[in-house]
Amino acid sequence: MTQQTIDLRSDTVTVPCSAMRQAMASAPVGDDVYDEDPTVKKLEAKLAEMSGHQAGLFFPSGTQSNLVALLSHCQRGDEYIVGQEAHTYKYEGGGAAVLGSIQPQPIEHAADGTIPLEKIHATIKADDFHFAHTRLLALENTIGGRIISQDYIASAGALARQHGLGFHLDGARVFNAAVGQGLPLDAVTSQFDSVSICLSKGLGAPVGSVLVSNQELIEQARRWRKMVGGGMRQVGILAAAGLYALEHNVERLVDDHALAQSLASQLTDIDGLKVRDNSASTNMVYLADVGGDIEGFYQWCAQRGLKFGGRDPVRLVVHKQIDQKQVDRAVQLIKAYFEAN
Repeated sequence: MTQQTIDLRSDTVTVPCSAMRQAMASAPVGDDVYDEDPTVKKLEAKLAEMSGHQAGLFFPSGTQSNLVALLSHCQRGDEYIVGQEAHTYKYEGGGAAVLGSIQPQPIEHAADGTIPLEKIHATIKADDFHFAHTRLLALENTIGGRIISQDYIASAGALARQHGLGFHLDGARVFNAAVGQGLPLDAVTSQFDSVSICLSKGLGAPVGSVLVSNQELIEQARRWRKMVGGGMRQVGILAAAGLYALEHNVERLVDDHALAQSLASQLTDIDGLKVRDNSASTNMVYLADVGGDIEGFYQWCAQRGLKFGGRDPVRLVVHKQIDQKQVDRAVQLIKAYFEAN
């Protein structure tokens, strides 16, 4: 009998449950380009309210949502400050630079995932025509599975306002950050001028992100969304999945976090293996040392039905398709590898 695959590559591999599919099939729809899809409107309004913002705009992807946010905050020749490992800088194809002529100014992260405030301050350009105009500070929460503290966000926001900068959050996993701290969503999002919130990761929807902000920026974003190809028609079918996710899959993120903690604690007992920080902050576990042969480790596990992401470090992500039995099996396989090597 073939062993079931344990897929810990990402929380993006989640699939809609039967109830979510039913909600999608029965959703009332209309032409969203004409602003006539009631399910999309309901999703946008719900997330705007939950996040402490005036309005929302539905996008097919978080990459497009972040791109449009940058385009709405910045003009050609402007600059945004961002972490060197942040998704908006490293993993979104350079879209802001290529499509918006917006210069990224990346800064190396501190060990806790923050961007040191003194480095941000030193990076903000003087009002001099030799320099790009620093326009925006962009953070990410969670980042690498780590929760950015409320105190840091408050300080970073104050610094941004002091210098007249916009303040954007890539909140691809912001619900993990909120649930991980036992806080409502608006407690971790309302301080930002704009937030991109993804529905297709731990929340389990098949697609979609919502950009939330004030009404003026959202209207600018609507124009940019059309320009970059994000205008959609009867997209309430997809928005319905997002609504279902918000109603049923937020509180259960604590289960993912608990399983990640279980995974991390069991892996720390394996000789020759080092778990970053010896724990998991939310739903991700990083292996900082797998004995040097990362490719060999990857292939050995894959042949036995265990998939994970990353290489250096290795990343294991818990999600709604993973249970304790699969976590224990993953530990057994990794332990067997180290015993054999």
